Amino acid sequence: MDLVLGRFADAQLAGFSETELGEFETWLDIPDQQIFAWISGQQGAPTEIDTPLFRRLREFRGRGF
Repeated sequence: MDLVLGRFADAQLAGFSETELGEFETWLDIPDQQIFAWISGQQGAPTEIDTPLFRRLREFRGRGF
């Protein structure tokens, strides 16, 4: 997950609001397999995870990082 989250952070972190920063930090506590299943669309993400920032992450991943 470091590959996905790390590249997303490198590209987007400077523009995060305090709320988005807290959300991103929450993702770091989620097991890699689980967050990857949500990002890849293998499983639907829970409502509290499926936020505008998470959708940006999925779009970022979809562009090949």
